[in-house]
Amino acid sequence: GLSLSVGTLDRPLREAAAAAVPLEQELIAAVVASDLLHADETSWPQGAEWLWLWVFTSATVTFFVVAKRGREVLDRLLPGFAGWLMSDGWQAYRHLPQRLRCWAHLTRKAQGLIDSYDREAHAFGHQVQTTFDTLIGAIHATRAGPPGDLPHIHAQLLAELHAACVHLLGHRHAKTRALAVELWNDWDAIFRVLENPQWPITNNDAERALPHWVIARRIMMGTRCETGSHVFTLLASVIETCRQRGQVPWPYLAGVIAERRAGRAAAPLPIPIPGL
Repeated sequence: GLSLSVGTLDRPLREAAAAAVPLEQELIAAVVASDLLHADETSWPQGAEWLWLWVFTSATVTFFVVAKRGREVLDRLLPGFAGWLMSDGWQAYRHLPQRLRCWAHLTRKAQGLIDSYDREAHAFGHQVQTTFDTLIGAIHATRAGPPGDLPHIHAQLLAELHAACVHLLGHRHAKTRALAVELWNDWDAIFRVLENPQWPITNNDAERALPHWVIARRIMMGTRCETGSHVFTLLASVIETCRQRGQVPWPYLAGVIAERRAGRAAAPLPIPIPGL
C-alpha cells in the first residue's frame, strides 16, 4: 500500500552506486585478470545519444559499461588484458591478438545464404554450414575422447573453404561477399579453437548476460545522463558478479551501504566458490 515517488526510488539507487564505487576497480581488475573473457554489446539510449551497453564476462566476474562502440572502450578497460577474448565479428575487437570468434553468428549467416534464391549464394552457404557442422562434431568428439590434431585432420576441408572465400571476395551478391570477406579477414580467430577444442565455440556467456538488462532498457527507456548510466552499469555489474559467485546481491549491497554510512570501507566482492 505504499506510494513511492520517482525521487524516493532514485536516491537509494544513487547511494548504492556511490557506496559501490570502490568496487569498480576490483571488478575491472578481475576482468583484466581473466584467462577467458566473453564480450558483447547492445544498443543503449542515454538521453539524446545512441550509445552501447557493453558486457565483459568470465566465469567469476561480469562488468557492464555504457559507451560508444569504438576500440577506445577496450583500450580504456583492458589495457593489461593478456587472456583470450571471445566475441562476434565487430571490428573494435580485431586488434586483440588472442581472440576467438563466435561460430553461432557465422552459421546463422550461412543459413541466410542457404535460404537465398541466388544459386552461388545458396551453394556457398551450404559449404560453410557443412564445414562448421563437421568441425563442431569433431570438437565435441575430441572433448569426449582422446585428443586429436584437428587442424591437420581437417586441413583439406579448411583449404577448400578458404579457397571459396578468396574466390568470392568480389562477388556481386552482397551477403555472399560479406560472409566471404568476414571469414577471410578473421580466419585465424575463427578456427583457432581447433588448436584447443576445450575453448568455447559460441559467445553464449556474454549473450546470456545481456537479456535481463535489455528488458530493463525497454522498461526505463535507457538512462538520461552519464551519471545515470554509471549508476546503472555499476550496480548491474555488482549484482551479476554476486550471482556468479553464489552470493545473493541484495544483502551484500545493503552491507556495503551500511559500512559506507559508518565511514568504513566497502566489503570486498564475495570470493568465488570453486566449481559453482
